[in-house]
Parts: sequence; structure tokens; C-alpha cells
Amino acid sequence: MALSRTDTFYCVVCVGSDRRMSEPTFDPVPRRADSVDSDLEPILAMMNQQSMVPISSVTPEQARKQFEATGGFAESEPVHETHEFDISGPAGPVTIRAYRPSSATELPVVVYYHGGGFVLGSLDTHDALCSALSNRAEALVLSVDYRLAPEHPFPAGLRDSYTALNWAATHAESLGGDPETLIVAGDSAGGNLAAACSLLSADRDGPPIDRQLLLYPTVASGLDDPFESYAENSEGYFLERADMEWFSAAYVQDSIHARNEYLSPLLARDLSGLPDATVVTAGYDPLRDEGIAYANRLATAGVEVSHRHYPALIHGFGSMFGMVTTADDCLDSIADSIGDK
Repeated sequence: MALSRTDTFYCVVCVGSDRRMSEPTFDPVPRRADSVDSDLEPILAMMNQQSMVPISSVTPEQARKQFEATGGFAESEPVHETHEFDISGPAGPVTIRAYRPSSATELPVVVYYHGGGFVLGSLDTHDALCSALSNRAEALVLSVDYRLAPEHPFPAGLRDSYTALNWAATHAESLGGDPETLIVAGDSAGGNLAAACSLLSADRDGPPIDRQLLLYPTVASGLDDPFESYAENSEGYFLERADMEWFSAAYVQDSIHARNEYLSPLLARDLSGLPDATVVTAGYDPLRDEGIAYANRLATAGVEVSHRHYPALIHGFGSMFGMVTTADDCLDSIADSIGDK
């Protein structure tokens, strides 16, 4: 294991080899900086000035409108080609927005799942992030508009996501992609879907995946005992503990799913044989500790893991490139990991 440190992040690359290893592979110090990154201060002040209604106090429809209006921090970038199309899904059409950075062929293929607690988010809220990722990684990015809760609780969104993955493996070549270089990626709830699709593909002999990119993922949705980071970052830093409880109640509507490993990948008994992983965590994020725990579990199971921890950043910072310098650095590093495959 090699550890390198800068003033803004810790990066650990590890190849786990002993499944019985009990000591943590990744334990960034500090897990949380003394204060948030100075680039974030005007963003947090703006959020406070907007007097946004707490998500947990409104209806899903109201929360979606608020998220669509306020969730976009960066401007979308022009790409060589962007278009939307529908594929056949398990309960109707699933819309995909494709981003092609150039006319080149055999581009790496990134199947991207947006965040939003399984209740919020859309192709539009993550248009800027997906266009930037396509340009910087020189990759074909396929953003998936999966079904949302509470209208469509678990496992509806996951079924759509896995369907899109299978479609990409079969058809991405027609869009200039290389199906032999297939990557799943997502932020927050989308990170959960990317991790779950990696598990599903391994369990069902599905498409071979080169890498899973998990940006501040929620991977412990069915656990009753929250991590320390839920108390430490319970409010004031964009994503709050009450929001997570609201999201969970909307997404998981049947207790039979509480211990389902495809809902909570951290519960999976065996993570060996999964794709290489890049896991990104943030110090001022309620989801911090479960992301670190999942990076540990993967490495312990023999998966090659790159864990990038940003102790002074908040949940959702990946969409704040152009405003937060470290977010740009993170996006560049993720793009490099795609280009290396």
C-alpha cells in the first residue's frame, strides 16, 4: 500500500490480498479537516441565503423542483455530440443521454447514474458533470434516467440501471464506444447503483466491467446503526442526516429488503472478483464513513482500490468544478483513471 499526501486530499492505492484482514486498509487522518475548504464558504453562504426548504419537510414533487432549480453548480460544456434515446426497460422505456467527446471510435464507455437519494435528480441536474467527464476522460458517457422513488421503490431503479449496463455492453460500439472498456460510475445514490450493478454483473455472469467509480456513495442504506459521520455532519453541509432518513423511507418501502446486498453493498458477504474501484469520500459528508468502510471491504477482498479522501469538502462537491479548485482536481484524477483502462 502506498500513501501520498497533499494539503487537500489523501490518495491511497491498495491491492487487498487477505480476506481475513481485520485492520482497516484506509484510515485517512484527519477524516474531517478543522474547517471546510475556503472555496466552499460562498457556496454554503448562498445556500443559506436562498432559504431552501428542508427536503425532509416537503413532498417529493416539491423537492424535485427545488433540486432542479438549485442543484446545478457548474455550466455544461459543449461536447462533439449529445443526444437522447430510449431503450427497452423492465417496465417501459429507459432514457439515456449520450455524450461523445469526438468523432473517434473505440472510446471508453462510462455508464453514469446520477445522485439524488433515489428520489431526486435527472439527466439535466447532472448534465454539466457528465459533459465535463466525457471531455476530460475522452470517453463515451451514457447517463441513465432510471425510475425514482417513492413512485418506484427499490429495486425499480436498480433494475433500470442494470438494463442500461447490459444495453451498453451490446450497443455502445454503434455510438463510437469500446464495449471492451466498460465502466460504471455514479455519485451518492448513483454510486450505490454503480456498486450494486457491479455486484449483479459478477453474480449473474453479466458484462465484464473494467472499473467502478463511486463518488461519495451511499452503500449502507439498509443499516439501522448510522456511522459516526452521520452525527458529526448531521446538518449544515448540504446533505443532512434528516435528508438521508427521508430518502431511505421513500426508497425502501418493504422491510424484506433491509438486508439486501444490492440495496446495501456493504452487506455483501463476498466482494472478491469485483472490478477495480475508485472510491471518493469527503470529510464533511454524512456518507463519509460508509464510503471508507466499503473501500476497506473491497481491498480486503482482493480488489484493487484507489481511495481519494478530501477532508475539507462536502457531499456533492464533484458537481462544483469551476467553483471549487479541489473539485476540478478530483474530476481530472477520475478522468485519468478512465483513460488508463
